[in-house]
Amino acid sequence: MLSIHTRGVGATGEADDEPLSPTAQFYSDLCIVAVVGLAAPIDIELARAGLEVTLVRHPRFCSIHVTDGPEHRWVRTPVNLDDHIIVPDLDPAAIAADPDKVLEDYVSSLSTLPMDKSRPLWELHILDFPTSEAASAAVFRINHALGDGTSLISLLLACTRSAADPKALPVMPSAMPPPARRKGRRRVYGASPTPARSAGAMAFVAWVLSCVLLAWHTIVDVVSFAALALDLVRDPRTVFTGVKGVEFRRKRFVSRGLSLDDVKHVKNVLGCTVNDVLVGVTSAALSRYYFRKSGDDATKKDVCLRSLLMVNVRSTPGIQELAQMMESSKNNDVKWGNPVGQIILPFYIAMYDDPLEYVRKAKKVVDRKKHSLEVIVTHGIGKKGSELFGTKVSGAIFHRMISNTTVPFSNIIGPVEPVEFYGHRVVYIAPSVYGHPSALTILWQSYADTIRVVLAVDDSQFPDCHHLLDDFAESLKLIREAASAHYQEAGNS
Repeated sequence: MLSIHTRGVGATGEADDEPLSPTAQFYSDLCIVAVVGLAAPIDIELARAGLEVTLVRHPRFCSIHVTDGPEHRWVRTPVNLDDHIIVPDLDPAAIAADPDKVLEDYVSSLSTLPMDKSRPLWELHILDFPTSEAASAAVFRINHALGDGTSLISLLLACTRSAADPKALPVMPSAMPPPARRKGRRRVYGASPTPARSAGAMAFVAWVLSCVLLAWHTIVDVVSFAALALDLVRDPRTVFTGVKGVEFRRKRFVSRGLSLDDVKHVKNVLGCTVNDVLVGVTSAALSRYYFRKSGDDATKKDVCLRSLLMVNVRSTPGIQELAQMMESSKNNDVKWGNPVGQIILPFYIAMYDDPLEYVRKAKKVVDRKKHSLEVIVTHGIGKKGSELFGTKVSGAIFHRMISNTTVPFSNIIGPVEPVEFYGHRVVYIAPSVYGHPSALTILWQSYADTIRVVLAVDDSQFPDCHHLLDDFAESLKLIREAASAHYQEAGNS
């Protein structure tokens, strides 16, 4: 137990102490790793000066996790950047021979090292040597208790500036505006808007049926959620299933940049979303790997694997708000933390003659999930369960649910233009996570005109993880070609 004297109220006028949310408590065993490839050697003093006026001023990045019996709190503390900026002493001969492997091995080694809980739970590792993709790399390691992945990546992006205008924050994709509210009209989440009285009886009946279908889908999803939590069902064992204790094993983090234009081309041809395409490409890539490794090419029935997705139940703060938070070193009413619900998303392992079938099936699954209150209900269950039974019980259930599913999956949206990180042009961003009971984790990160697939794999179970990256690249290529052929056929008909 860490014992510290606190002043009660800090110099900014805010309380030095802040309780950890229940979700943050059972996320504290997880860590986020983000590799940022840079176009030039790293000027450490420039990076240090940038950190002092941005990240270090964020309340979570200048606080330590203090445990006092059953109470868990964030307590403000002075930050010594020498404790957080790490420049490893690596073998020059190994770097000269294979710099990509040295970078990969070093980042992998971080998954075996504990973080020092006597200081704020984040680190910046400087790897100042060129690889095949970048002139240097900055590697962030951040305890997941500090925030959800999307918020933390947004926070890092708030530390960057546009490469075209060093004083401007990065340009992010425009978010869809919320549905406009009309006076006297109510909207049931996931269902059609309440029809106007002038719309007629048929429109009202259609709305009622939409609400009934929404309720039915929610019941089915919550029952499936409960079955996983109670250990009544679990995914079949496949080449992707982790062994017992996989959360403690060394992880390897590998990534590959793919064309975002190819993804958007498929999206436009099929009339779906970017996320639909990414889910489809993921299913196709996992299928290629599965059938190659298992040799089971005679399977007629689809193999259903599931992913437990963490979904924010409130909007993630914009990078403008986060930049202002760091500038003032106050929360400024910006909501921060891990308010999440869960969605169980199926992935299908199958052999299709038409590569577009993977995307069509993915769209069908994702559209079905949009017409459900699963994420809201599971958030409520998790929050109430933590209050009634404590975080240990809730954490054990969360651990069991991830163990009973196969592939954690996420898609994070990045800037639409090149950015600079403390004066260094960013070449790529590759975030991931470790500490959860999965042998394979898949994350997509967009940046400028690239979409990067990032894999976190059990180092022993996936010695051929680069072949799995090849499967992702080949799957997108085949789906893109099939989409082009489909577009040409439609134009000729």
